[in-house]
Amino acid sequence: MLGLTALLPEHAGEWTTALLGALALGAGYYVLYRINPGGMGFGDVKLALGAGAVLGWYGWPTVMLGTLAGFVLGALYGGVLVVARRAGRKTAIPFGPFLIGGVFTGLLIGAYAA
Repeated sequence: MLGLTALLPEHAGEWTTALLGALALGAGYYVLYRINPGGMGFGDVKLALGAGAVLGWYGWPTVMLGTLAGFVLGALYGGVLVVARRAGRKTAIPFGPFLIGGVFTGLLIGAYAA
C-alpha cells in the first residue's frame, strides 16, 4: 500500500527511507535474535521488517520513536507482571503485540511531527 501511495503526487512519505527503515529495523532485530534466540523469535524479526517500512515512510525520528515505544511498552508490561508476582525474570512474553503497539504509537505521534 505504501508503494501505491508513493505514486500519488502529494504523498507525505519517502519510499527510500521506508526501505532503509525496514532494513535497519529488520537487521537490528535479527542481531537480537542471533544473540539470544530464546529471547527473540524469528517472527519478531519478520514483523520488524514491515514495521520498519511503515515507520520509515515518515522518517527516521518516527522509526526511533516507534522502536523505543515498543520496548518501553514491553518493559512496562513485564514489570507489572513481576510486581504482581505473575511472572519471573525467565518468563517468556511474546514481543509481537508490543512491537505493533510501538508502531501505532510511533505513527500517531510521528505523524503530527512530520
